[in-house]
Amino acid sequence: MNYHVLGPLLVRSTHAGHPDQLTAPKPRKVLALLLLHANLVVPVETLIAELWGCEPPASAQTTLQTYILKIRRMLDSVFPQRLAHETLVTASGGYRLGVEPGELDLHAFEGLAVSGRAALDRGDDAEGARLLGEALALWQGGALVDVRHGPVLQAEVQRLEESRLSLWRRRIEAELRLDRHQAVLGELGWLAARHPLNEDLQAQYMVALYRAGRRNDALDAFQRLRGTLQNDLGLEPSQRVQRLQHAILTADPALEVAAAH
Repeated sequence: MNYHVLGPLLVRSTHAGHPDQLTAPKPRKVLALLLLHANLVVPVETLIAELWGCEPPASAQTTLQTYILKIRRMLDSVFPQRLAHETLVTASGGYRLGVEPGELDLHAFEGLAVSGRAALDRGDDAEGARLLGEALALWQGGALVDVRHGPVLQAEVQRLEESRLSLWRRRIEAELRLDRHQAVLGELGWLAARHPLNEDLQAQYMVALYRAGRRNDALDAFQRLRGTLQNDLGLEPSQRVQRLQHAILTADPALEVAAAH
């Protein structure tokens, strides 16, 4: 079986390719939350908070049991070789969805992220960039992009997106140290446009533009960042980014070999 949460929510058999049949929004929320905490017990209270917030109906627990039954039926249809009640277990105070190694894209992402960071920490930029690139390639859009997020899922998805962005920044940092600025320039432009207040990404974009022989564009990127910070937050760019601007203005030779940190 394969479970996917890094993009649309998807459950499919590795043999038949049969997709999941859950269409109702609330059962999909329950399934998403169980997958984000695969192999762990998700308390009933947490599931109820996701489904109904602070004002659950009197029938909340009974309705939740109905949703669990629907998920088990879906699992039975997709994975007839397994017993759904053994995969989705009723545990003390909650439910646990059992996932085997290699079945959940989130677990693969987290494993590659750990290996990639370790490679970077020991100074192997090429291997680190490769592993982090593989981790990021597992994403097929925003996390759980087709699931309506309640308060619990919203926090979980935000955590995942922040982890993704952190890995993106570290991978690009390694690529810049490897002098691969041309390879990441388009990607950086897209990221910089999506995250106009992220000074780390903006600084990396400025460095890549400068190394590509586009000094004016690099200075324009600084001015856009400055204007956005002033208009949105009433702040100036950090001293680090201002020093980078000065280095670009003076064509500091250090920019040719040192990435933005």
